[in-house]
Amino acid sequence: MAQMKPFSPPRIPCNLCPLRRRENFRDFTPEELGFVSTFKIGELAVDPGATIIVEGEMHPQLYTVLAGWGFRYKILEDGRRQILNYILPGDLVGLQGNLMREMLHSVEALTRMTLCIFERDRLTSLFRKHPSLGYDLTWIASREESMLDEHLLSIGRRTALERAAYLLAFLDHRAHVTGIFNEDGAKILPLTQQHVADTLGLSLVHTNKTLRRLSDANVLRWLDRGSEVLERERLFDIAGWRPTDEGQRPFI
Repeated sequence: MAQMKPFSPPRIPCNLCPLRRRENFRDFTPEELGFVSTFKIGELAVDPGATIIVEGEMHPQLYTVLAGWGFRYKILEDGRRQILNYILPGDLVGLQGNLMREMLHSVEALTRMTLCIFERDRLTSLFRKHPSLGYDLTWIASREESMLDEHLLSIGRRTALERAAYLLAFLDHRAHVTGIFNEDGAKILPLTQQHVADTLGLSLVHTNKTLRRLSDANVLRWLDRGSEVLERERLFDIAGWRPTDEGQRPFI
């Protein structure tokens, strides 16, 4: 069974964080870097399939994804799952539990992940002593809201083909801008067809037929446990969606 390994003290000092070297991330000022270095208390290695956060629990930590893919989801009483969004490097995990006292969704690792761990109790000092970092947290939460708005539009109004094209185009774009494709050189979106079905609200059979149409159009190459986008512009056209230029994005 996939496991979450006990966290260890920081192995990668914040001043050597690989996210700081990626052009799409905003770097810290010296004062911010000093605070974040003391805010971080360790790192957590997570195997694929491990549950990082469980809906309803009081979660004591806050995480930033350093490497790997994960996803947020909710499950109905009969076991049906709805994937809400996907988590990539630089994304914040667990903020909802800090503000709402308990998590309203679960989080699972899609691939092997490394997470930076932060002390929840020091979050108020971040807002008080470093308002620029507080603004960054607001930016991250606002960006998450805008992504969920687009996902809701997709599920509510796009056709099945447009939904699938949008999801894969969206994740391919996010993977490019976060630099996750550069970690191992591969440009594979590590989603199974079941993940796609649970994100789009479609049956597995309908999802399979829809993805086959994209594959037959040579915009997508489907693999055993993932897919590769072959024609990004054509995928954007099918989805009726274009990514916006956000400039450099913050992270904690």
